[in-house]
Amino acid sequence: MSDDSDPVARHRSRRPPAPGSRAADAADAAATAGSTAGGPIVESKRAEPGPANERWRALLADGDPILADGAMGTMLFASGLQFGDPPEVWNVSQPEVVRRIHRGYLEAGSRIVMTNTFGGNRLRLRLHGLHERVAELNRTAAIILRAEVDAAGGRALVAGDIGPTGEIMAPLGTLSDEEAVEVFAEQAAALIAGGVDVIWIETMSHLSEIRAAIQGARQASAGIPIIATMTFDTRGHTMMGVSPEQAVASLAGWGADAIGGNCGNGPDELLPVIEQMRAVAPDVTLVAKSNAGMPELVDMRAVYRADPPTMAEAGLAFQAAGARIIGACCGSTPAHLKAMAEALAVAH
Repeated sequence: MSDDSDPVARHRSRRPPAPGSRAADAADAAATAGSTAGGPIVESKRAEPGPANERWRALLADGDPILADGAMGTMLFASGLQFGDPPEVWNVSQPEVVRRIHRGYLEAGSRIVMTNTFGGNRLRLRLHGLHERVAELNRTAAIILRAEVDAAGGRALVAGDIGPTGEIMAPLGTLSDEEAVEVFAEQAAALIAGGVDVIWIETMSHLSEIRAAIQGARQASAGIPIIATMTFDTRGHTMMGVSPEQAVASLAGWGADAIGGNCGNGPDELLPVIEQMRAVAPDVTLVAKSNAGMPELVDMRAVYRADPPTMAEAGLAFQAAGARIIGACCGSTPAHLKAMAEALAVAH
């Protein structure tokens, strides 16, 4: 989904930290913890085949491109969600709106659809006095998406969406690894209790935080498949200076089942990220889920300029670059995903 609550501000130009700065030191330390520069990628901690990942393995075995879904946040704003309000509350207050959005992506051909839980961790929900409703909001999100998937024939996977905590990891910030793991484990457990098939960790910029999210998901379930994507913006790095090569090596080493990029400034910036990941990790299942272009502020609303044909062309480019799971992020709609499905010849 990505965090659409401030879509223009969160897409301002980002550059890697300046050499020698505290941010650069932290990014280097986090990268070193997950990989050895220039060395082989050693995958570990991935779940052994079992009932918890049977549907995931069956989907991969098809051999075809796998269409993910599109935006949730910008779709909710179009349906009346107000700026600053937590989208996760709509799982209980406006469930039919959320279900209609899910339904649109399923009808477009999406085989992996994400719950409306991007900000469903207790640190983000605490900002709205909702931190005691983590289990309710996440479990309900999974249940209503499962109902739509089942009604559509049951071919798609339900992905439990986990976004960043909104806090800054130590040593730059105050969020410790231990607390972050606990926060993510709590959300993952609620999503799994609701019946998700996979956990999708997205829109991360710091390796320490995405590592904590993977560890938390693994605590909640030893067998759940994990998709992990980071956000790469200007100059091909995350906001915390993580390169595509560092990201794919680290995430593979920590046991992610599929790895890639989401959100960002549009498909043109994500394409080289996928190419770089593919060059160093040819056997990893890669994921490309970009925004529908760079957002522009028009009449106090974010407008994304990439139309469905543009995203369809981007989907083909992502596939050629090595991505297996392809979708869209902020600003996209079922119409974008339908065009991508047709271009990729995805059966639905």
